[in-house]
Amino acid sequence: MRDLTGSVGSPLEFAIVISESSKRQALFGPADANLRLIRAALNVRITSRNSTIKLGGDPAAVAKAAAVIETLQKSLESADHLSPEDVAAVLAEATSETGHDDRAIEVYAQGAIIVPRTEGQTRYVEAIRSHDLTLCVGPAGTGKTYVAMAVAISMLKQSAIRRLVLVRPAVEAGEKLGFLPGDMQAKVNPYLRPLFDAMNDMMSFEQIQRFMQNDVIEVIPLAFMRGRTLNHATVILDEAQNCTTAQMLMFLTRLGHGSKMIITGDDSQIDLEHGQKSGLIDALERLRDIDGIASIRLERCDIVRHKLVTRVVEAYGSDNMDVR
Repeated sequence: MRDLTGSVGSPLEFAIVISESSKRQALFGPADANLRLIRAALNVRITSRNSTIKLGGDPAAVAKAAAVIETLQKSLESADHLSPEDVAAVLAEATSETGHDDRAIEVYAQGAIIVPRTEGQTRYVEAIRSHDLTLCVGPAGTGKTYVAMAVAISMLKQSAIRRLVLVRPAVEAGEKLGFLPGDMQAKVNPYLRPLFDAMNDMMSFEQIQRFMQNDVIEVIPLAFMRGRTLNHATVILDEAQNCTTAQMLMFLTRLGHGSKMIITGDDSQIDLEHGQKSGLIDALERLRDIDGIASIRLERCDIVRHKLVTRVVEAYGSDNMDVR
């Protein structure tokens, strides 16, 4: 997933780095034919230099053009060339939508637009928008946390919610919370760091600090959720495979009026003590037939980190090792 930054309502400038420079010609097409097709179909400016493609124009059109190029790059991971029919099919899908691109997620960072990069991520965004409770499972690198954070921050920006609450169980393999130095806040910060990493891509550090000081954004360990009811909020439980069944029930019953919950995790990476059942796996079994609850499973084809991450995950298969 990539950020498309520029002032809202004004022309957008955006650069894409070609992931495999050796396939630059295949991506561009003979005499840059593929780029010219994209430019004509979406009415965007496209220039290229070395391994960088620069897009310019209307933000929605640039978002679509970027999504088209990313899709074509992904196709070239398993192929050596693109046929005109391949390019036309991807463009047809992009241009079939009229008006605002429903996949676009607008966050705070200078009018940034985040666009789902895979079919699975697109289904994930649609599920969050149309359900009050969404469970998402998948391997490392599929954007489970990042997509959830983007949709939640977009809702906050649009005043669809009043608060954003980010939650994680303080469970890690081989090290207990009490062994870490410092006070409680210092102890839990390492567990919550991935949430801050995603948030930093979507708003400025000063804005994050201001929202946290005013309790608009709250980042807390799961144990601190007991006894609360959260109204008009989006609540994200990350790394949910490491909560127990009792903790999951406690978390689920925090859902208040006008709120959404998003639960993410990798059911192949469970760090609970031997004999404890994962609350995420239990919830997927118990809640699968309840109306209003969505379950999304992202697959290896949805991995959007470096292309080698997909190959690494495939190489290790289902071996139970700690991957984030």
